[in-house]
Amino acid sequence: MEPNTTTIESGLQTVKARIKEVAEKAGRQAESITLLAASKTNPHERLREAFDAGQTIFGENYLQEALVKIAALHDLPIEWHFIGPIQSNKTKRIAENFAWVHGVDRKKIADRLSKDRPESLPPLQICLQVNVSGEDSKSGVAPEEVSDLAAHVAGLPRLKLRGVMAIPELTKATALQRSQFQMLKAAYDELKRAGYELDTISMGMSEDLDIAIEEGATMVRVGTAIFGPRRYAIPEELAARQG
Repeated sequence: MEPNTTTIESGLQTVKARIKEVAEKAGRQAESITLLAASKTNPHERLREAFDAGQTIFGENYLQEALVKIAALHDLPIEWHFIGPIQSNKTKRIAENFAWVHGVDRKKIADRLSKDRPESLPPLQICLQVNVSGEDSKSGVAPEEVSDLAAHVAGLPRLKLRGVMAIPELTKATALQRSQFQMLKAAYDELKRAGYELDTISMGMSEDLDIAIEEGATMVRVGTAIFGPRRYAIPEELAARQG
């Protein structure tokens, strides 16, 4: 049976309550933390249900899948964030269709996004992805290279540097998770001290948002806790176009 609107609405309410509780325990205002609904593999009908339940910010990982949803939901004032790995041949469509990009970790990608961002749209909001775990399988710039990339992005005309993001190592060792979140916060603080006007630390997902909030997250990317178990199989017609 397909989960219904009540299930999604209940998931949103539960996540918002969790954010509020953790934030207050950490001495923070819940309003200072943005909830980004990570909606990959969920069909556009379910995103519409989430919108009707009050969620307006959605993050997508797969470009072709996202473009179908953006077209289907064009009547809704959704703020679309691209949170997946970025290939050079995808920058034009990303720059044309999203308000935010969370995974910039190369100057080449930043250059292409800036060039491809239409003049008719506001600057593309950018978070630099930092590889805080040091895993070869993870995208992201090394912490010691963040400053150089930030300087490059800040100098591009159609981009607006907003902050940093990371995906920590998948582990049950909470001390390790915490240390990696702290590493991202330290990178953010270093950029702020250097004079960059930043406001976003994008870290924390369904499994670890509590620790992320305690360590300073201003945006959490939550999927499973809102939509339920993810549909890992991309619909066939979309998979054929992922390229």
